[in-house]
Amino acid sequence: MDPRWLRQFAAVAHTGNITRAAEQLHLAQPAVTMTIKKLEHQLGLTLFERRQGRLHLTTEGERLHEHAERILGALALAEQDMTALHDLNAGEVTIGIPSMLGTFYFPPLLMAFKHRYAGLNIVVEEAGTQSLQAKLLTGRLGLGIALTADLPAGLCSQPLLREEMVAVVAKDHPFARHQRLALDDFLQEELALFHHGFHHREYIDDMARQRNIRPRIGFESNLIPLLKAVVRQGFAVTSFLRMAVENDDDLVPISFETPYFLDLCLAWPAERQLSRAEQAFIDFMREQPAHLYSQGEDSL
Repeated sequence: MDPRWLRQFAAVAHTGNITRAAEQLHLAQPAVTMTIKKLEHQLGLTLFERRQGRLHLTTEGERLHEHAERILGALALAEQDMTALHDLNAGEVTIGIPSMLGTFYFPPLLMAFKHRYAGLNIVVEEAGTQSLQAKLLTGRLGLGIALTADLPAGLCSQPLLREEMVAVVAKDHPFARHQRLALDDFLQEELALFHHGFHHREYIDDMARQRNIRPRIGFESNLIPLLKAVVRQGFAVTSFLRMAVENDDDLVPISFETPYFLDLCLAWPAERQLSRAEQAFIDFMREQPAHLYSQGEDSL
């Protein structure tokens, strides 16, 4: 199976549109259309169906897409590794980082790594820890941030930090005077939350189910500035890592009645051969001062 066909197939699957896929790949639209037809003919399967003006993968197409992602990921890794064999200051390292860590923890680390390996391209893929873990396990991602307690056997890890998950309210909210906040009281408020795939969201949903509380979710977004603005204006409350609001004078972080900590690590697939650039990043992170601390007894 020609990898070029798989790249075009994956681009169409991602965009849901042949014209946009062709533009991304710098190909003519008829060429991509022909490739999809050839691929379907070779496999004897229908890979796409059109619904509401968009191409959607069929069940068979979903299966091929899973294979294509792994194959294309392996090819990209091979290309990066061969480039790095000539010079570690050439090539690319991709790391999956949740938005809060990408905004408040990783920038100085990534800049320091870039300073050491100026020729390396650094690609950050933003997603929640659960989504990143799924990509790591299927080989679609080489490096990513994961929760230490939930780390499956198929992943290796390097501890990064422990950080408290707190309630966040506006400074004039009645809760702002509280030193601690009961989770039940938090769940009774209108909430501004991340989408599913982020641990913060899954944890809150799980706690609500355990308490038979149906949370009122007024806003859903993965954009931290938007969630902060919603809370700042008093429309809702939210939950962030404490680091995300340390410099916001108009937002108040409040520990939950039972403090809740996340232990986070850098993870990579145990069975996947790392590129030299990826190994260099792991080694670089191992050199950094420990950011783990021992506040509180309850942690993931």
